[in-house]
Amino acid sequence: MKTLQLFLIVPLLYCSHSYGQLTSIDKNKVMDYFQNQQFDEAINYVLPALTVDTLNIALLGYAGYANFMNDNTADAEKYYLKILGIDSNYISAIQYVAVINKNQNTAKAIQYTRRLITLQPGKAIHYRSMGELFKRMNRTDSAYIYYSQAYQLSPADNKNAIGFAEVLIDEQKYTMADSIIRLGLLKDSLNIPLLKLCIRSAYATDTYQNALLPGEKLIRLNEPSLTPMTQLFLSYYNLKLYTDCIRVCDYLILNSYLTENVLYYQAKCWAKLKDYNKSNGLLKTCVRLAISKEAEMYYYNIALNWDALKQYKKAINNYDTAYYLFKNPVMNYNSGRISEVNLKNLPLAKKYYAEYLLKANPTEADEKIAYQYLKSRWGKKRTISPVKK
Repeated sequence: MKTLQLFLIVPLLYCSHSYGQLTSIDKNKVMDYFQNQQFDEAINYVLPALTVDTLNIALLGYAGYANFMNDNTADAEKYYLKILGIDSNYISAIQYVAVINKNQNTAKAIQYTRRLITLQPGKAIHYRSMGELFKRMNRTDSAYIYYSQAYQLSPADNKNAIGFAEVLIDEQKYTMADSIIRLGLLKDSLNIPLLKLCIRSAYATDTYQNALLPGEKLIRLNEPSLTPMTQLFLSYYNLKLYTDCIRVCDYLILNSYLTENVLYYQAKCWAKLKDYNKSNGLLKTCVRLAISKEAEMYYYNIALNWDALKQYKKAINNYDTAYYLFKNPVMNYNSGRISEVNLKNLPLAKKYYAEYLLKANPTEADEKIAYQYLKSRWGKKRTISPVKK
């Protein structure tokens, strides 16, 4: 279900009384349904009247809007097209058909948006909508034309400024983009999309110092978007401000962006600050993140193959790698089994088994049996030194 942000569009559908009066339904009741987001109830209330008065634009508009807000866009479009069959220039119906097709049928959305521009050539919103559609299609030249027109018609509207500046950056016209961004931020210094574009432009042009202030504003606004924050910490890194780079990385991690890239640059910063132990700890975490969980299965099966080929030390090496990366104690059990049964190296087997007993928490029946057998043979759980071969 959609939010009610489009609710104010509804009255536009019914401002004209030349299409018939609503004698069979209570308009206020319909509006109450809409206000309470009871769109199924609204549809059920309107449809009986609509079956009698099939050409009533107000009823068609109610039905179209209720279906639109209920995410039933196919039926919504059907009702709006019926309105256009009665009045081909009905602005709100054209707008809804364009919006409905924005994601599903971009060419159709362009067709209807072009009609809006023809009917209302002075409305910036229609040019901006057309720019958005062309941008979705990666037709940046056309997007540039329409965003430019929208901005010329209404430069005070930051939505036009944001759209135009973004396409200018896409076209690498950074000077013009920066000028528009600065004007927008003079009116609204905390506008989040403009701050993000400011960082993007600064980073793209290697003017890293210009990324710092807007980036810090985003942090104060608690806007932890990954791309601009990444550009911010990279700007700090390139400026050799390593503690600030670490601080921004910490901010991202606190906001659930525990990614390889974030940790990697933290590690590089700690190395620059000569804290190599911290750097290595972070780099080891990067290694674990870089290798997918499926890698454990791959190492396990490689080990099985070496076991079948009687290449027991190679099998143990792969079990060890799997354990080091993913800490599954079963890998130590497998290494212990090979050490005991195939290599006849009981001290090595004992160390592997002891580490397995220390870490294992068996849940499967077969593993529980093996665990109890090992426990009875090799003793109780105890703290041991790392495995040495």
